[in-house]
Amino acid sequence: MVATRELGRSGIHAAPLAFGGNVFGWSVDERNTFALLDAFVDAGFNLIDTADVYSAWAPGNAGGESETLIGRWLKASGKRNKVLIATKVAKWGEHPGLSADNINAALEGSLRRLQTDVIDLYQAHEEDPAEPLEASLGAFARLVEQGKVRAIGASNFSPGALRQALKISADYHLPRFETLQPLYNLCDRAVYEQELAAIAGEHQLGVLPYYALASGFLTGKYRSASDAAQSSARGVGVVARYLNPRGLRILQALDDVAAGHNAKPAQVALAWLMAQPTVSAPIASATSVEQLQQLLAAARLQLSAAELAQLDAASAEHHTLQAEAG
Repeated sequence: MVATRELGRSGIHAAPLAFGGNVFGWSVDERNTFALLDAFVDAGFNLIDTADVYSAWAPGNAGGESETLIGRWLKASGKRNKVLIATKVAKWGEHPGLSADNINAALEGSLRRLQTDVIDLYQAHEEDPAEPLEASLGAFARLVEQGKVRAIGASNFSPGALRQALKISADYHLPRFETLQPLYNLCDRAVYEQELAAIAGEHQLGVLPYYALASGFLTGKYRSASDAAQSSARGVGVVARYLNPRGLRILQALDDVAAGHNAKPAQVALAWLMAQPTVSAPIASATSVEQLQQLLAAARLQLSAAELAQLDAASAEHHTLQAEAG
């Protein structure tokens, strides 16, 4: 049985690796969606993260495809009581922003597509500067009161907005954001570590990092420009962003640590995230059961203090920290 971690102070406990549902309806069809989710749950894991907007970017898609496939799996498998469903609102063109009316309408659509009567974790996908946080949090509070949502979270919030939201919840006795979903991995440390990590620690938030493998760079499959040329346009972008002296230094450290555990670089990268004190569960995606099994093995990988320090040193951003944070 996989040990679980509480998501903030919500009373909801998740296994230490979440499945990123952005691939469903995009690079993973219905049959493989079912196979992946069955394998994920059968291995003792339970947190499935998606969003109403997934996967609107794929040709022929409109949005809602990921939730729809997860909903079909929930109905066919009968495993709703074995999983936690986390979804999001605000980024989809059909339901943009965080107004009360939009949150309510988006939630009903997500419930319908997911074929469930409750969302375990409902997350604000991004900030909405046009909408007062008091109104948004009030809308979330009503959904919790109605039993349609168990806990709420924030994704892509700035430190200032996150602090403000937590203060409003405390001042007005509203449900608070129990989780934070930030960009965070060995390559992308500044966005989270500069301020958000301290907020998460101070308020005991559960952190669910996305792009946990830096869009695939931390698997080690992109080590030269030619590797990207043989891949997709996305691979070219990954190389342009990460394939530099620091990126190569990180890959070398991952290789060194992985060799000592007979593990893969991706497993070590995920294990490093799981070892960070504020992290509840990194989010990672897989497109095959074999790939998924490799990722899940990261939860059993125990890195020593020396190995964690080695990875910290290799990925340190030093004087470029402020510039890279933008």
